[in-house]
Amino acid sequence: MIRIKEAIIVEGKYDRMRLIPLFDTAIIETGGFRVFSDKEKRAVIQQLAKTRGIVLLTDSDGAGLVIRNYLKGAIASGSVKQAYVPQIEGKERRKEQPSKQGLLGVEGMTDEIIINAVLRSGAEVIGENVEKMEPLSKADLYELGLTGQENSAQRRKELLKKLGFPQYMTTNAMLSALSLLYTKEDLLAAGMRHTAAPRSRTNNEQI
Repeated sequence: MIRIKEAIIVEGKYDRMRLIPLFDTAIIETGGFRVFSDKEKRAVIQQLAKTRGIVLLTDSDGAGLVIRNYLKGAIASGSVKQAYVPQIEGKERRKEQPSKQGLLGVEGMTDEIIINAVLRSGAEVIGENVEKMEPLSKADLYELGLTGQENSAQRRKELLKKLGFPQYMTTNAMLSALSLLYTKEDLLAAGMRHTAAPRSRTNNEQI
């Protein structure tokens, strides 16, 4: 498994499942075209781009290009690295019919092709001595005063606003987003002043 600094953005859950054994980093699925209307997902991707950078890895068909171009336009220049898989005709085993253009998606590529695509994008490989951190839990949110206390709702709104996330995020969505960027120690060290520095280590969590 290869550890990289950047988060990897893919189209669907099967693409994400395909990459999990290969890379130790945050791997986020756009849900296909749903990312166009999913403000929470876009906010998380934008925040990841600011703090650690992202690698876009979409299918080589027309739909993949549309998603790639949309995200490239929605994210600050310089924080996006492009990873491309070749156009190979075929059909994934789980599918009854090939895609509209008859091309294999990311999930149908070999390990070698996927790894080479990500590394050729310029992704920063992290040494093996990097410690893998545990994600935040609901108990951590309670300890931080973000749930279960008199002013928790207001504290959540203030924190989400400071971090650039939509203030209407549900508690579960907020927990998933924060887990990609921070540890409990980061937030405790900030004294809940909402100025915690993003963590530099990586995980394979899902939003």
